Amino acid sequence: MKAVLVLVSLWLAAPAFATEIANVQVPETVTVQDTALVLNGAGIRSRFFFKVYVGALYLKARESGAEKVLAAPGPKSVRLHITYGEISADQLTEALNEGFTANHTATELETLKARIAQFRAMFPVVHRGDTVRLDLLADGTTEVWVNGTKRGVVPGADFQQALLKIWLGDHPVDKSLKRAMLGN
Repeated sequence: MKAVLVLVSLWLAAPAFATEIANVQVPETVTVQDTALVLNGAGIRSRFFFKVYVGALYLKARESGAEKVLAAPGPKSVRLHITYGEISADQLTEALNEGFTANHTATELETLKARIAQFRAMFPVVHRGDTVRLDLLADGTTEVWVNGTKRGVVPGADFQQALLKIWLGDHPVDKSLKRAMLGN
């Protein structure tokens, strides 16, 4: 009986290593540039009643205010765990483009135009179970990874801000996902 109580107490005291959302294991911590980042929040991106992906935001320290997250220096990371059957490169980039357009003026978009095109060109077709990793580095560059393979780098802290606004801006792609990523 003592052994059972010890095992139960150890199990209850063990730290959580992942959060499960829509059958996706979302790690509580990740490492970017040798910096441990904590899960700030994660939630589901839905579109037309379909669960498209689980989005997770990682920061150096938890923060519930979008403005503070946007202003904080990197590294930061956004992970998109695909839950929908197949998303073409065109569909994915169209959805990302909607987020850029909704949160920026025409002048801002013109400044970002070449880098948005560079970013969009990095995406292949993704399938259920794939992971897109967007690492926003301290030097202002953004690394794009798909299933552990680096697809490219986009320069500019202003691009990082624009990218985060897709999920955290005044007009996010999904309001409930914004709340979830901010831990609210």
